[in-house]
Amino acid sequence: MSRPTQRRRLLAATAVLTGLALISASPATADTALYHEQYRPQFHFSPTQNWMNDPNGLIWYRGQYHLFFQYNPSGNTWGNMSWGHAVSTDLVHWKQLPVAIPQDSDEMVFSGSVVLDKDNSSGLGTTANPPLVAVYTSLVKATGIQRQSLAYSIDGGLTWTKYAGNPVLDRNSQNFRDPKVFWYGPARRWLMAVALSDQHKVSFYSSTDLKNWTHLSDFGPAGATGGAWECPDLFPLPVDGNPGSTKWVLVVGTQSIAGGTGTQYFTGDFNGTTFTTDDPASYTPPPGTTLDDFESGTYGDWTTTGTAFGTGPASGTLPNQQTVSGYQGTSYVNSYHGGDASTGTLTSPTFTLSRPYLNFLVGGGNHPHIDGAGDGSAPPGQIFADFSGDTYGTGWTATGSFANSGPTAESLPGQLSPKVLDTYTPEGDPGTGTITSPAFTVTSNYIDLQTAMGDHANDLPNPTAVNLIVDGKVVATATGSNSGDLNWTSWDTSAYLGRQAQIQVVDNNTGGWGHIAVGDIVFSDQPAAPRDMQTAVNLIVDGKVVRTATGSDSETLDWTSWNLHDLLGKQAQIQIVDNNTEGWGHILADDFTLADAPALSSLQRAHWVDYGEDFYAAGTYNDAPGDRRIMLAWMNNWNYGQEIPTSPWRSADTFPRQLTLRTVNGKVQLVQQPVSELATLRGTGTAVPTATADSSTSTLPVSGGTLELQADFTRGTATDFGLDVRTGSGQRTRIGYDTTTSQVYIDRTASGLVDLDPTFPGVQRAPLALGSGPLHLHVLVDTSSVEVYAENADGEQVVLTDQVFPDPASTGVDLFAENGTTTLSHLQAWQLKSIWP
Repeated sequence: MSRPTQRRRLLAATAVLTGLALISASPATADTALYHEQYRPQFHFSPTQNWMNDPNGLIWYRGQYHLFFQYNPSGNTWGNMSWGHAVSTDLVHWKQLPVAIPQDSDEMVFSGSVVLDKDNSSGLGTTANPPLVAVYTSLVKATGIQRQSLAYSIDGGLTWTKYAGNPVLDRNSQNFRDPKVFWYGPARRWLMAVALSDQHKVSFYSSTDLKNWTHLSDFGPAGATGGAWECPDLFPLPVDGNPGSTKWVLVVGTQSIAGGTGTQYFTGDFNGTTFTTDDPASYTPPPGTTLDDFESGTYGDWTTTGTAFGTGPASGTLPNQQTVSGYQGTSYVNSYHGGDASTGTLTSPTFTLSRPYLNFLVGGGNHPHIDGAGDGSAPPGQIFADFSGDTYGTGWTATGSFANSGPTAESLPGQLSPKVLDTYTPEGDPGTGTITSPAFTVTSNYIDLQTAMGDHANDLPNPTAVNLIVDGKVVATATGSNSGDLNWTSWDTSAYLGRQAQIQVVDNNTGGWGHIAVGDIVFSDQPAAPRDMQTAVNLIVDGKVVRTATGSDSETLDWTSWNLHDLLGKQAQIQIVDNNTEGWGHILADDFTLADAPALSSLQRAHWVDYGEDFYAAGTYNDAPGDRRIMLAWMNNWNYGQEIPTSPWRSADTFPRQLTLRTVNGKVQLVQQPVSELATLRGTGTAVPTATADSSTSTLPVSGGTLELQADFTRGTATDFGLDVRTGSGQRTRIGYDTTTSQVYIDRTASGLVDLDPTFPGVQRAPLALGSGPLHLHVLVDTSSVEVYAENADGEQVVLTDQVFPDPASTGVDLFAENGTTTLSHLQAWQLKSIWP
């Protein structure tokens, strides 16, 4: 069970034609009928209404697949966590049932699993009617302590009773959650895998009665450790279908390679007590020419400014700093000298870029370099408002919670005046209303304003925004960045010169970061430069920053690499910059090496179940018929999960996947496919004739809001090629292959509604070498999601899942190629029927 951080918390067209255009959809319009609202998934499970996250308690029992899930019975944002419940006989069509295990005054019911206690080892049922037993994390509301508890059902999962002896396992920890329990036959006992989230560990326990648990071992840290570890799962699978050759798979949720939250896996061995991964114990980067490893104990010819970098490299952790790890040898660069408040630079001597990659270790704060950033000072011009008085100013009006409020004296980073407008006053995040300026004449080419706090765009439900209103319409808007740092936004107002306007601050958000702050507002003839808050490692060529890297808000250094192919032979310098004085306001670096191959970060070396943005909290079914290993995941992301534009529900699950293990190039890999029951949703199919593209995009005789596509590509000379889905009105979701990087990708930057969060628009990539072989794509397109299963000729596979929010009428499918040719040698397409009435 993941708890939200302070970051922030359908139409299926049915017209079927024959001939060359066997599949085509009538232009779709938004429907408001239950289960057919705009963006409602049509073949993925979503609750009738309200918020859902992690799948829980996945079990097959007496002909039904039970899906329990983290659920808020009272609203469509996270809270009041209870177990919702749905059942299916075919993993496709779902019936939602009443809440199974509700929260109460003492606890919220976090994630867990369900087992059939067929021998009644727990004594919670009878041998004639053995119980279903849920093992869940109980969050103690008063303390935040997470402990493991039981609930049981003796009527097939319809009603549940919490065990009177709860909790059954308690470490007095706030980071101990998400138990996956299963029967381990060789030892005839129950096994539990549970996350020690802040330690990046999975802990294993055993029990003979589900009530009394004995600690066996811990696994981790390993793989990706950038975020908390959650939702572990452990299960065996035969390798290459051979039951005599079995590997165990450990699945763990954490920070993903795509951003936000994702799910990694390890293959290895489990002896009933300890899990041992197949991965090597350590990583050795490619060899090369070392520019500096700082083992001399001095900076040598490097030059410093300010005080942040001290007089020489650090040896170990600095005073008052969290433990630093991951550096090579004994010394490394650390700008925590004097704490986060110190600033400065460290610059290398000039050197020649003589090899195609520059590899190095980086850690510390995540504050990227921004071209054109300045010191945060106001641009020249007329100050329209600085909120330095007791009121917002003459002519300003306020409504709602802000009717009797005024500016607040604060000391925010970047603040220029003694006070700011902050809608957190007077009622905190629950407060809502507007604050509106008097009318004024636009007399400058730009309006520059400082904003901070909540990032909830004006065109989304529940905004926290500052809007420029001309003739009653919002013509420009700004919001915060889920941060207390005041930074500049610039509106180009040249088109409105001489017009009457107002500035209105809108706060309709009551959740996390549900407020906005505004600093100085300046009428100027130039845009304000954003404030330079970087903690970054920069490569400077000809006086310009041409490559940059930053930390990940972690004291663990990790490898990164810059591709220098276009810069070979040039003179360069490395400059390490710390211009940040707030939390994580420091940078760590070590071991700069020119090499012929890139070093891989821990995120790149990790094995990802899914490389997309929207696959998390994955779990597999206990007791599935035929020993099938079937996985479901939450199809959302904590970066923006509470902001997706859906109502009255929020969140869906991925389509169920069947898992196998396959040996590819001598290594065992997890392979996934949509469960075969998907075929029951297929409508009329279309086999599209072979098609080619040469630096062009062409429309294919296929369209629809809900589609299954199976495509084979021959790469040709194109640098990028693939399919665009959900096209129309300038929108597209691009499913492509980049031959220059050997990566499959989903590009959702133009997919429709994308401004729900700064992290939402983007390109998610997965490594997949093709060589001279073909690319096979298996794609599932729903009203608000795309799932891509990509495979090469060797059988190596990557999977990506992303949410998208296109217009209902954007239903086209295109073939594209950039900078050359490609051949679509095969495309089979099906319209998919809705699972809802």
